[in-house]
Amino acid sequence: MAESSKTATLTIDGQSYELPVHSPSAGPDVIDIRKLYAQAGVFTYDPGFTSTASCDSTITFIDGDKGELLHRGYPIDQLAAKSHYLEVCYLLLYGSLPSAAELEHFENTITRHTMIHEQMHNFFRGFRRDAHPMAIMVGAVGAMAAFYHDSTDISSPREREIASHRLIAKVPTIAAMAYKYSIGQPFVYPRNDLDYAANFLHMCFAVPAEEYNVDPILARAMDRIFTLHADHEQNASTSTVRLASSSGANPFACIAAGIACLWGPAHGGANQACLEMLKEIGTPDRIPEFIARAKDKNDPFRLMGFGHRVYKNFDPRATVMKQSADEVLDLLGVENNPILATAKELEKAALADDYFAEKKLFPNVDFYSGVILEAMGFPTSMFTPIFALSRTVGWISQWKEQLGDPQMKIGRPRQLYLGETVRDYVDIEKR
Repeated sequence: MAESSKTATLTIDGQSYELPVHSPSAGPDVIDIRKLYAQAGVFTYDPGFTSTASCDSTITFIDGDKGELLHRGYPIDQLAAKSHYLEVCYLLLYGSLPSAAELEHFENTITRHTMIHEQMHNFFRGFRRDAHPMAIMVGAVGAMAAFYHDSTDISSPREREIASHRLIAKVPTIAAMAYKYSIGQPFVYPRNDLDYAANFLHMCFAVPAEEYNVDPILARAMDRIFTLHADHEQNASTSTVRLASSSGANPFACIAAGIACLWGPAHGGANQACLEMLKEIGTPDRIPEFIARAKDKNDPFRLMGFGHRVYKNFDPRATVMKQSADEVLDLLGVENNPILATAKELEKAALADDYFAEKKLFPNVDFYSGVILEAMGFPTSMFTPIFALSRTVGWISQWKEQLGDPQMKIGRPRQLYLGETVRDYVDIEKR
């Protein structure tokens, strides 16, 4: 990090302290408080770390007011429209778009790492049949450290590289196996003649009894879901991966920690919550009732899949996802699926309502991705595992970046202690 030419002055009890101010290539300035405790004997207080930069990064930038999401400087809408997931993976991992030869080599490497260790099949069978796929994901990805000893040394650039490739390649296989296990069907091995998204769909929906051909429209929609969820800056799960990494944990443990964090309904469960809301609405004729409820301040009901915590005007990923949703629904139809019919009518109604326009409650990426996954035939229990496999490359990129940062320290947040001060122990017979 370059020396800062700007400073901020903090005054406490008449004593002033000069704090460096760093200017990023994009986004607001950052006040450097690393020496504040040593100089002034105070901490800052920031629950949720929503006003605190925990690291510097060159991977992803979000401007919520502009509705901008950049990966290594490239807008997400351009990447989703013109690129594909594995090319975006290369971009996130290495910092630049690959040449044709580099991309071919990278795709071949990932494709030939998609099989998992055969003994891991026995590991899966230790779970109950009704285990949630995310529970299996957390356990299986963490267990990779027990099967791939030759890529757990984080001090070795070569082993970090191998672990990165293995995770990107094998997490879709693990996710598909978790799905197959949950529905009692046999595992389907990956196929090297299929692309990344088509291979995942094949592992999820093929059965040994008959041939299954992946429709290219569905494969493209799946690839866009992967691409649009690949990374999203310093969110809760990414911060979890970085925190775990700061202790020197192996890469598989770090990614398993990220998956566990993503499992929380406030983070990775938004598209599932959206589908559950659509099921609650039931049929298109009930939409006016629920829109009225959403406008009622005294009603706890909220439209899930509309608006976004970070994006204040529009979600740049939603425009691309809507195109895929339209293509998938045109292909598969909505006539026999009241959830999808309700989703299409709710989208129209909300976009035409001045109340939602004024509040900037636009359909977001979770609304459309949930609709697509429902149309494809995935149960809602698989929505977050698909999110996890999409985000794996983002977690790995952040993990690799942190390991190469000379400023890295083990994470150790402070606290505002409000408990009891020193008390003498009282013998039990005197209490």
